[in-house]
Formats: sequence, structure tokens, C-alpha cells
Amino acid sequence: MKIAAIEPIVLSIPFTAGGSGEGIMPTVWNTLDIVLVRVESDDGLIGWGEAFGYFCADATAAMIRRSVAPVLIGREFDSPEPLGEELQRKMVLQGRYGISTFAISGVDIALWDLKAKAEGVSLAELIGDRNRDSVPAYASLVRYGDSDLVAEYTEKAASQGYPEIKLHEITLPEIRCSHQVVGGEIPISVDVNCNWSVEFTQEVLPELVELKASWLEEPVFPPDDFRTLASLRGNDMPIAAGENACTAFQFAEMIRLGGCDLIQPSVTKVGGISEFLRVLHLNREAGLRLMPHSPYFGPGYLATLQLAAMTPSFELFEFLYIEPDAWLFPNMPLPEQGEVAIPDGTGLGIEPDADVIARYRIA
Repeated sequence: MKIAAIEPIVLSIPFTAGGSGEGIMPTVWNTLDIVLVRVESDDGLIGWGEAFGYFCADATAAMIRRSVAPVLIGREFDSPEPLGEELQRKMVLQGRYGISTFAISGVDIALWDLKAKAEGVSLAELIGDRNRDSVPAYASLVRYGDSDLVAEYTEKAASQGYPEIKLHEITLPEIRCSHQVVGGEIPISVDVNCNWSVEFTQEVLPELVELKASWLEEPVFPPDDFRTLASLRGNDMPIAAGENACTAFQFAEMIRLGGCDLIQPSVTKVGGISEFLRVLHLNREAGLRLMPHSPYFGPGYLATLQLAAMTPSFELFEFLYIEPDAWLFPNMPLPEQGEVAIPDGTGLGIEPDADVIARYRIA
């Protein structure tokens, strides 16, 4: 079959999370900026993808329109993987990481969805096998910067049956508060989004160990300083990294330099499903814990679930603990008692709701 059309569609869906929305993104974060990618074949099949778009949706969509779509439209298509590698080579002057790789990621996911639909199977079945029908999820809380709010939402997530909780707090009073709420009954990890210095990280590691934090994620800047991350390991506190790593090449460097205990590829950022699979291949020998990054709610959410279905080493699904005005998919597979059902339809498993797309689409 041939690729007949590629269209990026930018959605902006408001959400509430209980806090001010400050701290994680460059400015206040209260909308889900979703870059949908619609790929149509010459026989009328539609594949859906998602490119990372938080605070960069317009740029990501422009990259798809200007640099990616012209290369692929009209091409014979059998496997997404060689097309992704070709795009990386053709776009090397546009950069190997960031917006260009986000764009490739979205198109790659859509091509895999399209291929699975053409074969009449789910994505998991196309790539490997469907080893499970659900995956445990952890509640990934936003940053509140307020101990009372941290306590409220920690308690709420715990009461809903999540087996684990992740904080995005960067000061110790809030981190201590969350651990006090659960009393050690639920593991709590800490993601500080590169906000700590090396010295401060070394200073607080013993307390995080004492609190029995399950892992410390991206403690220092920049996130690709793998040598420094390696120097922080071996203190009884697992180090997690990888949500900002693009392509399997960066993961290979991180593994070679011993930069983490848990790897966190993000399917909408790493280069799509094709690069995610290459990361899995690298990790078969390295044997690191696999904890993918997935705080999104478009096709990237479903792609991550399909990858979980076929990957026994996939530990926990990251569920961003927010309430959007609308879900993109009908019968959205949401966590129930800390478990997310994996759709069993063809491709990614569910088609997006056309009404939601029309309502939240940005012209």
C-alpha cells in the first residue's frame, strides 16, 4: 500500500489537577496539547499517531507538515522501521533530538497503527505477542508545591488502589508529607525534573533511602549528563532516566556509561514505536528495569499500553493524575484499582472520537 496523506492535528483540552499548574512546564500548565497524526493509505485505511506537543505543539505540527510529510507521501509502505531511519538521516540538519524526533515519533506510531490494521491484528500481536490483558499503573501526581495538597492527592490516589505513586515535588517538606500519609504502605517515587544540584542530591539521598522512596528520577541538569547520573548510583537509591532521551543511540550511551537503574523511554519522544523497540533490544542485555514515560492521553497512551501487552518486563504504566474536560477515545481505558485494561481491537485498539477532535481542534 501507499501513503496517501499525512495530517497533523493539534488539540488543546483543558484539565484540572488541583494545584496551580506551575513548576513542571515553562509556564502554567492547564491544557493537554495533543499533536495527533493522521496517516491515510491509498486504500482508505487510517492510522493514528501522537507526537509530543506539550508547550511545543505548533512547532511539532509544523515539522511534520514541512519536513516529514513531503518525504513520505506517495511512498510504498510495508514496514515503518526503514522509513523512520530514512527520516532521521534526511533530517539530520534539523537536529537529532527534540522537535524533529517528536515529529518522527508521531508519524511512526501512525504507520504502525496503519500496518496492524492492514494485517487485521492489534499492535501487540503484530510486533510480538499479547502476553497480558492489563497492566498495573502508578499515579503520577503533578507538582503542587503545597504540603496540604500533596497530602490530599496522595491520600486520594492511595484510596483508589494505585500500587505506587510518583511525586513531582522538588522540596523536602512536600516529599516527607506524602510518605507520611501512606506510612510506608505504598511505594512513592520522586521525579524532580532536573531541578537539583549534584551536591544537594548527594545530601538528600540518605533521607530518600530512609523514606524508602522507590526511585529518584532525573535529579540533575542536564538530563543527558549520564556520567554524573552514574556517579549518583550505588547509594541504595535507584536512579531513573530516559524520558528526555531521543533515539536508541542516546539510550545506548546511557547504558554504556551506567547512567540509570531504570530506563524510561517515551514513545512520543524517543522516535516512536520503532525506536522504542530498539531500546527494548538494547535492554535485553543490560537488564535494567523498564519503566516507560507516558503522561499523555492520545495515541501515545494506547501505543504504550500495546507495548506493555507484548513486553513482560514492562513494570508499571504511568498515569498522569489529572481530569481533562474530555477523553479523546470512547471507553477510554482508565485505571481501575490501579490496573489499566489493554484494548484488543486492531491497531492501537480504539479509534479517536471525531466529536472530541472537532470540539478541541486548534485551527
